[in-house]
Amino acid sequence: MAAEIWAVADLLRGDYKRHEYGGVILPFTLMRRLDAVMAPTRDAVRKRDAELPEMNNKRIILEKVAGRHFYNTSAQDFRTIVADPSNVAKNLRDYVNGFHPAVREILARFSLDEQISRLASSKLLYQVVGKFAAMKDLEHLSNHDMGYVFEHLIRKFAEDSNETAGEHFTPREVIRLMVSLLIGPDDEHVKGPGQVINILDPACGTGGMLTAADEYIKSINPDAHIYLYGQEVNGESWAICQADMLMSGNPGKVEFANTFSEPAHGDVKFDYMLANPPFGVEWKKVKDAIESEAELGHAGRFGAGLPRINDGSFLFLQHMISKMEPKEGKGSRLAIVFNGSPLFTGAAGSGESRIRQWILENDLLEGIVALPDQLFYNTGISTYFWILSNRKVERLKKKVILLDARDQWQKMRKSLGDKRKEISEAQISHITQVYARALEIADNPDDPDHARVKVFGTRDFGYHRITVERPLKQRFEITEDTLLALRHAKPLAKWVDRDVFVEALRPLLGTVWWTRAAAGDELRSTARNAEIPWPTTAGIVKALWGAIAVSDPEGEVQKAKGEVLPDPDLRDYENVPLDENIEEYFKREVIPHVPDAWIDEDKTKVGYEIPFTRHFYVYTPTRPLADIDSELRALEVQIQKLFGGVSR
Repeated sequence: MAAEIWAVADLLRGDYKRHEYGGVILPFTLMRRLDAVMAPTRDAVRKRDAELPEMNNKRIILEKVAGRHFYNTSAQDFRTIVADPSNVAKNLRDYVNGFHPAVREILARFSLDEQISRLASSKLLYQVVGKFAAMKDLEHLSNHDMGYVFEHLIRKFAEDSNETAGEHFTPREVIRLMVSLLIGPDDEHVKGPGQVINILDPACGTGGMLTAADEYIKSINPDAHIYLYGQEVNGESWAICQADMLMSGNPGKVEFANTFSEPAHGDVKFDYMLANPPFGVEWKKVKDAIESEAELGHAGRFGAGLPRINDGSFLFLQHMISKMEPKEGKGSRLAIVFNGSPLFTGAAGSGESRIRQWILENDLLEGIVALPDQLFYNTGISTYFWILSNRKVERLKKKVILLDARDQWQKMRKSLGDKRKEISEAQISHITQVYARALEIADNPDDPDHARVKVFGTRDFGYHRITVERPLKQRFEITEDTLLALRHAKPLAKWVDRDVFVEALRPLLGTVWWTRAAAGDELRSTARNAEIPWPTTAGIVKALWGAIAVSDPEGEVQKAKGEVLPDPDLRDYENVPLDENIEEYFKREVIPHVPDAWIDEDKTKVGYEIPFTRHFYVYTPTRPLADIDSELRALEVQIQKLFGGVSR
């Protein structure tokens, strides 16, 4: 079906650029889908509408007749529009205006009226409408399958316009795994009678994650009342998602707005949340709004901290956390797709580190699952599921599961963009089971999945970042470089005696002093002999000593006001595990190597990072040199043969 729809592009070629095809194909696909779905009740709706000519608000009545949350009262449809070639534009506009207001709002996101005019002026409108009118079986596709069609088309348009396909499309098997890990542990909770469940995706794209979550819960509890909520900033994706919500009759709501600056759904809280926000999305455009909210502390959404301005991943996560049902009530679970950056980017005291600290100290992080690379359409990088909950079961409290599923993939028969791997249904089931049994597997070295699971305490990811200082040791000397540095030092530029002083020092070329006092005495004596007053300006004095002093491990230890001065070039940092005594660590790990070192206590900071790859690193011995040497010789022989063939 997607291929048949994409064939419309052949008509547009020449009059439209490739990146503009979506502006035509997507709204017409949507209209034709609605047209096919409405066919059984079309005449009944028209008849009922004609019976109520004076009634202003007929929406509820007509929705009931249509049996759906949308309808069309126009006398036109794709069949009649094609039957009147001379009035295609007029009849198509009449058809569009006959739609339910919600559908007209959706179509407006595609600037459909402008497209109708452009197609008509290019003599293409009749052909395009005819192509779509001829398409069969659109009404027989499930909403789930139609979602595949739309997302396939969007991916192709994104590729043609060099946009990021990942902003719109998440592979369905990835969604199934995510939903299984998110809701699977709650099977018994979901099965309860009279369940009312709110689900949110704050970066919902075309709604694939919401649809998958809805289907999963209904497979467990068909009687559950599920409300799907979303938010999307891309107009075309929002329109397709909203259309899907209309066709499925879901009573939730999808808002068109920027999640960072215009959070939707008011004070509604959610039982489950899931999202695949764009990787590395900037928030520069809404910087003022976000920083203003951050100043509110935890009264706003970003009280834990702000990440770097070129990666808003943690802003999405904090937004979702703010939408959690209180743990005193039902509580919430959420899952989000991240790349590797949120695991470790940002040193102690940075925004990212403080956000990780807040999440872990509040025991919100339940687990992280590493996924295979080359799994997404727009990027081949490694990705991770973060799973959070504010109602962890007792055995998981103050614990975090790390699950390495990077080898759980199978090769695709045909690559799609950067996507060359997929996760099979059997692998989805296996990963879900391993996650559910994580504690048991981690405690059993004989379990076949033991190597892929590790369980840590929440404080295991914390550390004290200490600043290790060493004394500044210097000798003092006069060289040609010294004189050159003095002559070009900015602080000395306005010193009227600079040039005379520099020349006065020339007889001292090659002189070395091992104490500051000795150097100072001779320098002052030289200035007096040259009848130059010793400078009193702090900047000039500092520049003088800066040019003359040279770091030397055998030099004199420098002090100021009785305190040993640190050498900035020798400054180092150590990360001390949060629950380890800093002094004991320092004596054990630092002092044996640098006995004169000390800790600058004022600079000690608390940091948090999750070095996932390090915890699962397996050392692979290097190949023997003899083997490498033998292989190189064989290659040299091959190269010589090739050269010989070329020369002949």
